Amino acid sequence: MEKDKSTMYDELNKGCSMGILAIDAILDKAHEGNFKSLLLKLSKEYHELSKEIHEYADEDPKDLSGISKTFSWYGIQMRTITDDSDSKLSELIMQGLNMGIIEGRKFLNEGIEDDDLRKLLSKYINIQEKYVEKFKEYL
Repeated sequence: MEKDKSTMYDELNKGCSMGILAIDAILDKAHEGNFKSLLLKLSKEYHELSKEIHEYADEDPKDLSGISKTFSWYGIQMRTITDDSDSKLSELIMQGLNMGIIEGRKFLNEGIEDDDLRKLLSKYINIQEKYVEKFKEYL
């Protein structure tokens, strides 16, 4: 279970890192002030959760590879080249949030015995579910 636990901390941290990267990649493209503010709030929650993950993990959790970061950034740039409206940006963020919810639920449903990890996964899922609802108004 220890390797699986370590892997879950890694994946949870990578999910937060991916969210932060996506927000950083689109923040300058956002038009409406409230939309930018919402992006910044989500980024702050990801940063705080990542900090918690590092505190609870036995080893430093792995982050995204440089190649993953580059491809993610490039993908966002390509998908917003012809449409960088807040609606399109919201759609991209929501797609990422939904992927995180799915992956988080899969891990949670594996019957994790570690209370700290289960708490962090639940927090990760709850953050994303909350923000999916908030970003819907920008579609």
